[in-house]
Amino acid sequence: MKKKSMRLGMAVAAALSCAFAGSAMATDGYQLIGIGQYAVGMGGAVVAAPDDPLSAAISNPAGLAMIRPQAAFSAEVFNPTRRTNLGFGEIGSHSNVYGIPAIGWVAPAFGNGIVFGGGVYGTSGLGVNYLQNVAPNQYLPYGGYAQAYSSITFIQMAPSLAMKVNDHLYIGGSLNIAAEQGSFQQTFTQFQNISPNPQQPFVVPLTGGLNLSTPSWAYGVGLTLGALYKVNDKVTLGATYKSPMMFTPLTFQGGAQSLPMPNGQVLTGNPGQYSGHLNYPQQIALGIAIRPIPQWLVSVEGQWINWHNTLNTFNIYGPWNGTSVVPLALNWRNQWVANIGTQYNVNDWLQVRAGYTWGSNPVPNNSNAIAANTIFPAIVQNAITFGATQKLGMGWKLTEAYMHEFGNTMTGAPGSAPFAPGNPMQAASSTLTENSYGIQVGYDF
Repeated sequence: MKKKSMRLGMAVAAALSCAFAGSAMATDGYQLIGIGQYAVGMGGAVVAAPDDPLSAAISNPAGLAMIRPQAAFSAEVFNPTRRTNLGFGEIGSHSNVYGIPAIGWVAPAFGNGIVFGGGVYGTSGLGVNYLQNVAPNQYLPYGGYAQAYSSITFIQMAPSLAMKVNDHLYIGGSLNIAAEQGSFQQTFTQFQNISPNPQQPFVVPLTGGLNLSTPSWAYGVGLTLGALYKVNDKVTLGATYKSPMMFTPLTFQGGAQSLPMPNGQVLTGNPGQYSGHLNYPQQIALGIAIRPIPQWLVSVEGQWINWHNTLNTFNIYGPWNGTSVVPLALNWRNQWVANIGTQYNVNDWLQVRAGYTWGSNPVPNNSNAIAANTIFPAIVQNAITFGATQKLGMGWKLTEAYMHEFGNTMTGAPGSAPFAPGNPMQAASSTLTENSYGIQVGYDF
């Protein structure tokens, strides 16, 4: 019985090892649909219709050459609700509120038609915190508890240059400099009696699993290139290419590790340094912005995000017994995203907007993928957004936005829960719903 409960206690990390992928700021995979409250209110459809330095530098740096010199600061409260089944019934995450700051600017530089801009942004991330007590049962006579935790923070700086080539063509580029912080844990602790005398039990906790919870920082760099073509006063075309962002390794000082393998064996690791690369995917976006009448804007955009090349497999290097690297299958697919946004100028001081976003699910709908992503539930697909801007005078403006991501649930086959493999009463599952509320202050120079 003890051997069986020990194996249960170590049946741990397949899901969590993948938690490096993202912070609780997830919509398109683990990437926000837009940076700044104008972009959020437009449903992310800004590659052909940038309006401020936040939406331009990240989505299409060519847009910096189309807007007047200005600065903007955005503060957003992100509220995801997550639930999962690790093997002992469904539970919710204990962390549900995150802050997302962003600041950006654009100003003339280096001659006529050339501008310098950019900013510092929180652009993506992931975070869950599951803790579940397990009552004594036939396999665990003294009970135990399961713990699953992940925290990923992704911060990006994007110094940008843009140029007005002529009355129709604008081009720009951003150097993407980023820092990411990651820590994660998925362990099971059981209480065992180690006393040889049944009349005098001595119960101690025994923990198994994958525990790389010491926070680690990594640094990466990439490039964004963008173009805008103004066909006429009614139609503008936009295109952006973002290169992969290559990062230094995340490194962890970890204790003894245990990791269940697909063949049923448990791979163990010794105390020491563990590491892994989490790069950011390349992306392509194309868009069209149309003004049927001067005060009405409609923007449509399509994106392709190359998650498969960065999150299909996550390799953990370290002092494993029998090998130096363990490939953990995350099984992410490339993602297609469609965005549509509209804005209407009610009068000289008020603009209102709304948007809709649909994204294909990067997590495949099969039991292995669902179980491997229980603490990384980046599975939402449909979002609606609303926003408004008030021009306050003397160059000041205030922008607000709200986003609701409709809930989505994925459930694996019976017996797929990571902490209870083979138990037909427990199936791996993930549920995610998201809301965000933001406000932005801008100043036109």
